[in-house]
Amino acid sequence: MKRTHLPLNGLRVLDAAARHLSFTRAADELAVTPAAVGQQIRALEETLGTVLFRRTTRGLELTPEGEAGLVALRGGFLQFEEAVRAMQAGQSSKALTIAAPRDLTAKWLMPKLSAIAAADPELRFAIVGDEEVDFTEANLDLAIRWGTGPGEHEGEALEADGMVTVAAPGGSADTPIAWVGCLSEDAGALVRVADAGLAVEAAAAGLGRACVPELIARADLAAGRVAMLGEPRASDRGYWLVAPLPQWRQKKVKALVDALVA
Repeated sequence: MKRTHLPLNGLRVLDAAARHLSFTRAADELAVTPAAVGQQIRALEETLGTVLFRRTTRGLELTPEGEAGLVALRGGFLQFEEAVRAMQAGQSSKALTIAAPRDLTAKWLMPKLSAIAAADPELRFAIVGDEEVDFTEANLDLAIRWGTGPGEHEGEALEADGMVTVAAPGGSADTPIAWVGCLSEDAGALVRVADAGLAVEAAAAGLGRACVPELIARADLAAGRVAMLGEPRASDRGYWLVAPLPQWRQKKVKALVDALVA
């Protein structure tokens, strides 16, 4: 069934003018000019094909036609307000769904979320292991993605020192460890793994050297499980916090982004 186009601006002006029985006081409430109120009412009368107000010696009066629709109109506006409150309720929710690479989740995100949750015990997190999952299908609030920028979404980069090469302290660093994101290390690799997190684990186990994003190796470097070989190398790729604009504007997402980049 095709819905009738509703002249919502005109109906809003009608409600205000009917309550005040004055275009001037209605204009004050709506922060417009009395002339604008009059134009909206005339346009609404033309659309509806009926007269809504009459001017008499006692002032402005509603016609029977104008009065007939007011109860339903005001009930409709109350329902609009309920709908808006329902749609905004998610912004006050303490539940957040995040998509992130599994290795980054284990090596960096989980410790971060632990610290964030300690500051606000009401927070609840759901973690999706596939960072490329669709926002609409998964009902995501935020994703962490590896790339050169946020792509089609809003985003903020996670600060890091590019790529680092790590190996077990005092262990052999002659043999490269290969993983999907560092194909240049594939030749002569003793072991090949699925991601940078496993590459760090292989390095810590003494299986060779691994070239990985600094953010992935940061905790293990700080704990002394692996040591850095040489200096960090700049990279045009990095980890980005991303979300479509509606999610990005939500207060709970903004607060999470601020906490993750702090």
